[in-house]
Amino acid sequence: MNAQLMRWLRLLAVLGFFAVPTLVLAQLTQSQQEEWLHTPAVASHIGNLTGNANSGTVKYDYRRYCVGCHGELGDGNGEVAQWLDPPMWPKPRDFELAIFKCRSTPTGTLPTDEDLYDTIGRGLDRSAMPIWNTFTNQERADLVAWIKHFSPRWQTEKAGTPIQIPPEPEITPDRVKAGQDVFARVQCWKCHGVAGQANGPSASTLTDDQSRPIAPFNFTDGSRPKCGSTDQDIYRIFMTGLDGTPMPSFADNIKPEEAWDLVFFLRTLQPHNQYNKREKEIAKQLNLKPLNALKLSQ
Repeated sequence: MNAQLMRWLRLLAVLGFFAVPTLVLAQLTQSQQEEWLHTPAVASHIGNLTGNANSGTVKYDYRRYCVGCHGELGDGNGEVAQWLDPPMWPKPRDFELAIFKCRSTPTGTLPTDEDLYDTIGRGLDRSAMPIWNTFTNQERADLVAWIKHFSPRWQTEKAGTPIQIPPEPEITPDRVKAGQDVFARVQCWKCHGVAGQANGPSASTLTDDQSRPIAPFNFTDGSRPKCGSTDQDIYRIFMTGLDGTPMPSFADNIKPEEAWDLVFFLRTLQPHNQYNKREKEIAKQLNLKPLNALKLSQ
């Protein structure tokens, strides 16, 4: 046996030695997830519903509707994932990390069961995640429990306390104009653009927490915000942030009344819809112009 062949055999032996622990770790991960299926921590509670990760159908529902993107282990590596190219098609959520964009809870905390339940039913616009209206309420609650069994975070952490949204004030011209000032001050325009067209100077450089390209929301194209379309939903996004993305929480930077002002201003950037008729009228009355990008950059 020549020396070169001996070196190759030694190399294969070393690679094989390191490959075994990797396989064992993968098996332990799946085994641990199976143990978590039977812990109270993964049960979901939505109103009067209790979701059960051991229900008779949830495993099959997940395999039929979810596994293609999210994978058997919930790690976002399903067979379809390879065909989803960010930023146009964001990669599926990795449930093992338990980091979610759409939450009613403070940044860095786990979402509530209701948050996950709502996301399944609402879907995520501008992604491969559709509106899942094929499930009964109980089936959706069971899926929430199933999602929770993928991550150890649910075994050691509780969901964050939902933020409080104060009553929505009356929309006035002064509030709309003040909202534009907030938009400039906290530099929303750097990502979203001065006219909300997702073309700010930082837009092309944005990445998510996995270093994958991600696009800011375009307020002008008529698409639906990922985490809900009501004024309260938009307010909540400012104050919780979208974890896993460059969109931070502004809870420490803007006051509640300023957040409402910002909601009203952002409504003026959107095409006419059921939510922004009054704001569009006010913008027209004010002859509201986009911010001056050159001035802001100085």
